[in-house]
Amino acid sequence: MDKPICLIDTESDGKLCVQQSALQILQQIQQPVVVVAVVGLYRTGKSYLMNRLAEKQTGFALGSTVESKTKGIWMWCVPHPTKAGTTLVLLDTEGLGDVNKGDSKHDTNIFCLAVLLSSTLVYNSRGTIDNRAVEELQYITELTECIKVKSSDEDADDSSEFVKFFPSFIWAVRDFTLELKIDGKDATVNEYLEFALKLKHGTSRNVMEYNFPRECIKKFFPSRMCFIFPFPTAPEKLSGLDSLNPADLSFEFLKVTDNFCKFVFHDSNVKKLKDGITVTGRVLGQLAKMYVDTISSGAVPCLENAVIAMSMIENESAVKEGLEVYQSGMEKLKDSFPMELKEVSSEHQCLRSTATQTFMNRSFGDTDGKYLKSLEENINKLFDGYLCQNGQASKRRCEDLLSSLSAPITKKLKQGFYAKSGGYDLFCKYLEDIVKKYNSQANKEVKAVEVLEEFLKQKSVDSEAILQADKKLTDKEKKIMKEKEKAALLEQEVKAKEEKQRQLEEKMEAERQSNEERMRQMKEKMDEEMKLQREEAERAMDSKLREQADLLEKGFKEKTDRMSQEIEEFKRRNVEANRAREFAEMLAAKRRHEESMAMMMQRQQREQMMAISFFPTTTVFATDEKGKLLNLFTLFCLCLSSICLFHCHVFESGGATCENQKKSGKTWDDTWEPASEFLHVMPKSPDPNQL
Repeated sequence: MDKPICLIDTESDGKLCVQQSALQILQQIQQPVVVVAVVGLYRTGKSYLMNRLAEKQTGFALGSTVESKTKGIWMWCVPHPTKAGTTLVLLDTEGLGDVNKGDSKHDTNIFCLAVLLSSTLVYNSRGTIDNRAVEELQYITELTECIKVKSSDEDADDSSEFVKFFPSFIWAVRDFTLELKIDGKDATVNEYLEFALKLKHGTSRNVMEYNFPRECIKKFFPSRMCFIFPFPTAPEKLSGLDSLNPADLSFEFLKVTDNFCKFVFHDSNVKKLKDGITVTGRVLGQLAKMYVDTISSGAVPCLENAVIAMSMIENESAVKEGLEVYQSGMEKLKDSFPMELKEVSSEHQCLRSTATQTFMNRSFGDTDGKYLKSLEENINKLFDGYLCQNGQASKRRCEDLLSSLSAPITKKLKQGFYAKSGGYDLFCKYLEDIVKKYNSQANKEVKAVEVLEEFLKQKSVDSEAILQADKKLTDKEKKIMKEKEKAALLEQEVKAKEEKQRQLEEKMEAERQSNEERMRQMKEKMDEEMKLQREEAERAMDSKLREQADLLEKGFKEKTDRMSQEIEEFKRRNVEANRAREFAEMLAAKRRHEESMAMMMQRQQREQMMAISFFPTTTVFATDEKGKLLNLFTLFCLCLSSICLFHCHVFESGGATCENQKKSGKTWDDTWEPASEFLHVMPKSPDPNQL
């Protein structure tokens, strides 16, 4: 952005509204953001500090009259000067305390939004940090009524949790003219701030009113810093501050300003939500709209609800983004179809892993795995579609190859070339030659075996006609040739089944490896989220311990004891929350793994069923009068069928013997003894529950 733009404005009815143009800018920012907001009374020079943070002379409007120049909240997004891959978002807010507004609630809302949206809050005031200056910061004392951490109990005071999520606090004192001395001794600016925030002993109403805003500042903000700015130039030149050359400004003023900017650049953290979730420009825009809509409706913004709402929006977008990554890669791969199944599966695994990582990078709060499961299901559907397209491309190539190789034999068939004595032998030799050439050229095609099987079935019709017309062969020879041809067709069917099974196993192995990689990515994601939550709790605990030590040093025994109780309760809630979260995530991970494995097994069983259904379950065999199996085709059927029916010369149900058996005295079982050597290879009837 080359200049600031209004982020939050006021409508004619006085309600706040987010500007769509600003949201569109934030929507394009995928980087984490450091958000620095400045608040304070109007006409205190807030905009000048924002311009200096943007490293520009002009930008945010500087007022030269008693009117408040900035209305609403204005935004300026610039590359962060010291943190690569990060955007610095500067928020200049409407001056507080403008008598012309006539609505004190409006100022509270502006202050509340600055706190909710920023990672560093700069409070700008003039003169000194005296009691009047602290009282003018009464908006801090109203935050307990304007912000909720949890939605479960609306009446509960959860302000003790604010320190986990609130921004760091900088008090910028402008036009300071006093000496930095406390009790006659030189003091640092931070000692001066802490002295100004020092509590009084006592329980009277006046003491409590004096202490309350100071306690809120100490309690709510995890860190505090102070900068004291002397007059920048002569009073008559202040109206043109943005146009003055550095030579016209006080050296001491420029020095403090430089130190202020360096501190903000170095010490301001990336904006984070509850549970340590990093905020990008896109998320910041959604948060601004959510908070403004909530305030405009008269409700109280809730940090927990904001995280839930944001997780839904971001997780849905993360699924979409992951699918786009996967689909984009597979569409490029599609240009190379047909390919070997191993190559397609390998690229699928790689893209699936990338898509899952893309999802992980953007998603948060998907503890039940709902959105990850959605991504997986959609990727599986897309993968099946691409496998189908690859198969179709392979089938077309194989059919074209066979059509080309068989063109001569097709032409001769039309000319009746094989309709002569010895024609069958010639036809079989030509056909065998075609099959050899085809297998050598199409051996890597996924549909090679299947297409060849279909081709041979089609040619078997021509073969049968040529066989019957060949007068060179006797009837017995024709029967033998016919059985040999049937055996060859069956052998091709077996090859087709084996190829399907091999491809299925290859696919399942790819699924297994993908599942292992996905589980690894999920564990990394959960570990990272747990780490962020621990760091969040540790920062809050450090702040509370520092505050407790300060109270103890100042002799506030009663407040120290209450603080101890608060810390113990804080620890207990964190431990319980961590245990509950770890247990929930462990269960969720276990459930996701089980669901993934179940899904994989269902896919495997479904495809196995399709492969099994390729063959008949019942086969009828022919035998001679002595019960001997007649041909090789019978043996193949015996090995492949799940139910076999044997037919002898005369067959009676119920285990009766045939006529010849009755004459010879042999039983039915004796008759089938020649075939008993093959029975051990017969497959059992499949259990329907296993299919």
